[in-house]
Amino acid sequence: MSPVLGERGACARMQFPRASFQRRQALQRSVLGVASPELVLSDGAIATVPSQLDAPGTDELPTPRAGRKSVRALSAEQRQALLDAVHEMRFIDRSVPSIYATLLDEGRYYGSMSTMYRVLHSVGEVGERRDQATRPAHVKPELCATRPNEVYAWDITKLHGPQKWTYQYLYTVIDIYSRYVVGWMVADRERSELARLLLQTTIEQQGADPQKLTIHADRGSSMKSKPVAFLLADLGVTKSHSRPHVSNDNPHIESLFKTLKYQPAFPATFSNIVEARSFCKTFFHWYNNEHRHSGIALLTPRDVHHGRAQKRITYRKRILDAAYDAHPERFVRGRPQPMQLAPASYINRPAPITDRSQQGKEGDVAF
Repeated sequence: MSPVLGERGACARMQFPRASFQRRQALQRSVLGVASPELVLSDGAIATVPSQLDAPGTDELPTPRAGRKSVRALSAEQRQALLDAVHEMRFIDRSVPSIYATLLDEGRYYGSMSTMYRVLHSVGEVGERRDQATRPAHVKPELCATRPNEVYAWDITKLHGPQKWTYQYLYTVIDIYSRYVVGWMVADRERSELARLLLQTTIEQQGADPQKLTIHADRGSSMKSKPVAFLLADLGVTKSHSRPHVSNDNPHIESLFKTLKYQPAFPATFSNIVEARSFCKTFFHWYNNEHRHSGIALLTPRDVHHGRAQKRITYRKRILDAAYDAHPERFVRGRPQPMQLAPASYINRPAPITDRSQQGKEGDVAF
């Protein structure tokens, strides 16, 4: 086909890349020993293109690139001499640049610093030998709430003040099961005593049992402070903290803060603390009583927190059943069902146990 259509036409007809065809021809000529190609010159004469195999003295196939050895490479004796030099006892705790400079000052040259590194790397002697900083292992918090007043999460966020670098500080406590904001306050500074007062007041007002309550927070200064730690210890509340540098160990409170700050009415700055408190009061009333939360079956946090969730879901089902009975042809997937409230809410939900042989062993958690 190639003599008739030409190389380009033949490759196009066969839908074969021309560059690949040329590479294969070159491989056949230079390695596999195929006869050299013939070209027709303009005067009609036939010329043979010589290949590498036609050169005198080439009785063997060329060595592949991966197996070739550079003429500049050290010999085995030179490599051993280099290793013997760097293995001297006086160099036991010295770096390669230091060894190189010392040997050079003594009039001994075995190779460049790069060569030393390559030779040492080939025998597995390149690595960090100094003591490295280690961080203690932090256990991933795994919390589960199956009812209100079982797990609280709290945090502090900044609200921009009237001038640059001025802030109001919003302290917020949320129930992770119901998403109900159980306590909040706005202050002009971040103080551990204010955090302790907020947590103590919240627990008392909600009537939560401290012995069955877990309070989760990140590792901020106020969250790790002694006043807060002593309060929780005195009350018997279990304390939980996020891992360092892990942004999603406290997702419920972070989601709440985004809902707050992405409100259309959220101002860029607050002129004073009174304005900040007024805005937060309006927002949290809407959030608890009117906001249909996607994480709790589009119910309001207040309904879930005060045990009215199932009643609301039953009412929704009755409305959907009436709509279906009136026009069943409109529901191609059958009778509609209202969204159901999840039985539990998690912080870092444990992975399900897939191997039944591991069930029942100490340390396994299943929900």
